[in-house]
Amino acid sequence: MTQSYSEGQSDNSYVIDAESGEEMARLIDQDRLVTRTMGGLFSEREDLSTIFDVLDIGCGPGGWVLDVAHTYPEMEVTGIDISESMIQYAQAYAQVRQLPNAHFRVMNALHHLDFPAASFDLVNARTIVGFVSPKTLPPLFAECRRVLRPGGVFRITEPEHGFSNKAAFETFYGLVNRAASLAGRSFSPTGNHLGITPVLDHLLRTAGFRTTGSKAYTLNFSAGTPAHIPIQEDLKIAFRLLQPFLLSMRVAPKEEIEYLYEQAMNEMLEEDFCALWYFLTVWGSTPQEDHFQEG
Repeated sequence: MTQSYSEGQSDNSYVIDAESGEEMARLIDQDRLVTRTMGGLFSEREDLSTIFDVLDIGCGPGGWVLDVAHTYPEMEVTGIDISESMIQYAQAYAQVRQLPNAHFRVMNALHHLDFPAASFDLVNARTIVGFVSPKTLPPLFAECRRVLRPGGVFRITEPEHGFSNKAAFETFYGLVNRAASLAGRSFSPTGNHLGITPVLDHLLRTAGFRTTGSKAYTLNFSAGTPAHIPIQEDLKIAFRLLQPFLLSMRVAPKEEIEYLYEQAMNEMLEEDFCALWYFLTVWGSTPQEDHFQEG
């Protein structure tokens, strides 16, 4: 989830201040909602009998790792994130909840992963679009393959946002997509959307994964739906925390950004507000004969 938007300024390339307490609370709530939308922790897999060692990339405050560790005590689950405060929270939570099979380490996922080759049966990544780019995603996929055992599984879930029937809401998301494009973060050739979901299968195959598959999910947070209030609260924080990023990319004047923010929040309160998020999970396995030499 997390991993400042200017790669020359900081090792942390997440587009929101990852050390913000508000962002931590937002990610905890959002994580549960995404898991519910996907129908579970491993919704595309019926057989988990060969999954014992699991790695979660960009784990944030550890929501997915903690849920997996609690639900599947036979699994050893490790989460990595560049944010020390996120990892400290996750470690404290695991200790309080007595989850000895949940492990957390501070690590930059865009560098060499500090694990030996063939360490895991499954590597998970979810909503990491906030800190990756078209240049950094292929090396990350290669590292995920390296740390997987032969026959191991890599699964990644990413969103496409900003679809609604309200002008200010879509316009604000349009600024986010434009800023991502200007920052070299967009996978879309036009910058009209994030564009990460169409390229995932191709990138997995290019990285050497086999037997790929995909599964799509829709999160409806229109007025009157169960997700409406939770997403409204989520975006009230996210849209505000994204404003420094928008200003740094000069996609609009400060006054226009603030005006659109207020209008978008008001639109979400209207009775006819309609909006969707889409998520796509793509997975692939390493060849059974896969092997890597360290060093």
